[in-house]
Parts: sequence; C-alpha cells; structure tokens
Amino acid sequence: MQYRRFGRTELQMPVFSCGGMRYQYKWQDVPADEIPSDNQKNLEATIRRALDVGITHIETARGYGSSEIQLGQMLPALQRDRLIIQTKVFPSADPKEFRKTVEQSLANLRLDYIDLLGLHGINTLELLDYSSRAGGCLDVAQELQKEGKVRFIGFSTHGPTDIITKVIETDRFDYVNLHWYYINQINLPAIEAASRHDMGVFIISPSDKGGMLYNPPKKLVELCAPLSPMVFNNLFCLNHPQVHTLSLGAARPTDFDEHLKTLPLLDKAAEILPPILERLEKAAIASFGEDWVHSWHIGLPAPEETPEGMNIPVILWLRNLALAYDMIDYAKMRYNLLGNASHWFPGNKADQVQQLDLRRCLSSSPHADKIPELLADAHRLLGGEPVGRLSQQ
Repeated sequence: MQYRRFGRTELQMPVFSCGGMRYQYKWQDVPADEIPSDNQKNLEATIRRALDVGITHIETARGYGSSEIQLGQMLPALQRDRLIIQTKVFPSADPKEFRKTVEQSLANLRLDYIDLLGLHGINTLELLDYSSRAGGCLDVAQELQKEGKVRFIGFSTHGPTDIITKVIETDRFDYVNLHWYYINQINLPAIEAASRHDMGVFIISPSDKGGMLYNPPKKLVELCAPLSPMVFNNLFCLNHPQVHTLSLGAARPTDFDEHLKTLPLLDKAAEILPPILERLEKAAIASFGEDWVHSWHIGLPAPEETPEGMNIPVILWLRNLALAYDMIDYAKMRYNLLGNASHWFPGNKADQVQQLDLRRCLSSSPHADKIPELLADAHRLLGGEPVGRLSQQ
C-alpha cells in the first residue's frame, strides 16, 4: 500500500479506502441479533482483507443502514491506533438532533472517538446554512472535537461544483469527500480549491459512479488496454497529487484484488496514461466530431434554470458516454435516476422535451439549435423504468 498526507489532518492516508455502503445487511437499522451470521462474517472478512493489504481507513455513515452497527461488532477487537475511522452524519436544521445522531454513531461503532466526522451531503445552500450558521451543525461538531470525540471534521457532497467550492472556501473543514474521475472531471476546480486550503481529498465511488467499471463494455475494455478500465481510472485519479484516497466500496474480500494492480503502476503513470487518454479522446471525436467533444458543455443551464427542471448537462453527458464508449448500462442507470434522487442527483429526464421551449435557457450554448433533438434522442436511447438511490432499495 502507498500512503499520502491527508491535508492538514497530517494523517497518513492509504491511497485506497474501504467504503462501507455495500457490505452491510440492510439499508435500514436492524437489531444486531437480526443480522445473519453469514453477512456479518463476510463484512468482517472484508475488513480484515482491507487491513491485510494496508487499507487502514474504514469509511461508513449513519445513513448506511446497518453498516455502523455491524462494524461496531468487530472494531473493538482491532488495534485502534492502527485505524482511521470515518463516519458521516446528515446536517440538520436542529443542531441538537445532529449531536444526538453523532452520539448514536459512536455508540453503534462502539468507539470513544471518530477520527474523521463528515457532514454528509452538503449538496445545497440550505444544507450549507444548516452546517455553517452560528450554533449550527459545524459548531456542534467542533464542540465534539473539543470533547475528544472527534479528531477532524470534513464534509461529503454530491452537489454542483460552485456549492462545493463555496463550502471549501469557508476554510472550516479539514477534508472533503467528492466525485471526480475520468468520465466526469467537472469538480477539478473544487479539488484545486481544497488543495489551496490544505484539505484532504477523498474521491467517492470511482468504480461505480465512475462508470460501473466492475462490469465494463467491451469497447471501453479495448480502449483502456493494457489496463482494465478500473485500474486505468484509479491510475488517472491518483496521478493527481491533490487526490489522496479513492473509496473502494467492497462487498466482499476479493473486491480489492483488481484495484491492487494499480499500486505498482503509480510511478509509471506518466508513460502509461497518455496513449490510453489519446485513444479515449479519439473515440469520442470519431463519434461526435472535435467541436462537440470540446464545447458541448459550454453555456448549459442548471436544472433550476430549465423548464420542468430538466438536467440538460447530465443528459447530454450520459448520451456522450453511451455513444462514444458503449456505456449504455451505466448511462441508463444514471439517466433513470433523474427525478427520483432529490438533491443527491438533481433534475429531471428529457421525456417532455418536445413540448418545451428551451431557446431562452440555451441562449449561451454554441449548440443551442441541435440540443433539443439530442435530448429527445437521449431519452429514446436511455429511457426506462425509474431507478432509486441505493438507500431507497
């Protein structure tokens, strides 16, 4: 394993973290005695495998159902000073409720303190206000820090880049969990802002939200050769020194194996990555032309600026992935989540596009004339049964 300084926390963070949202028994709280022994044994084997390969950072959340409770059945038996434990708690309008939930997390984990407490899902200005206003959740977290129950405070986010950057610029957080990977690099300005503030940077779900890379299409496999798409994406992310760790949402002990192939390549990234990046770009240009590839995103409105709240940037992005790299399954899964995920994945699908006048909201786009038909095409290609977030399943 390799380790990186996790910003101003000074923690030595492994470049891979063990994310805790895929090995738990249920997305709802259940009593410990209702958790099947085979599920608990699998979780414990997964954690032990992580520790065996040097992954000392275990990350979970109060919102991950039985994950905290199940971890709490084994953490007291492990060497505490060897571990970096992170959990996350949703910010609340009621700071007393936030404190109560953090205390519940400590009890679930059976720990005296949490190394990293994340305010979970600061995706909107309202949630930022809940967190940062006087007497708000961040003040409560700092009280817990003074009491020795929390070492460092960060936040996780699925929000737009401008809101992420606004949170970072408060300079009140030690680290950030955010999305960033090859197929979606929009949050690079937020990562650069975090680096200026000497914050730890944790990448959320690079293999799932980063393209369902555990089940890649044949075309993507060929374009990423000689690496697997998963290893390519890991190497792409970790080649940026501002990035400190990638979350591996392991469901079983063997889920680490492919990722570990990245480690001996880190020092060779400068020679390995360029030909793969060139092939990927050429494939996109072959599908759409150079002008679209380099300018499709310019001047696109946010969902709140669009009739019926349609998420035009995301819909066009998913169409790009589906057509350039055959990432149909991924694009369908994400597309059909629109309209069902609130601020975690905002905006709606393009099912009503032919009844809408988009001229005003597209006035700054160099592709305004053709975008309505491309949106209709995306819906024909990707539309299907609605998909819910994992926590809703």
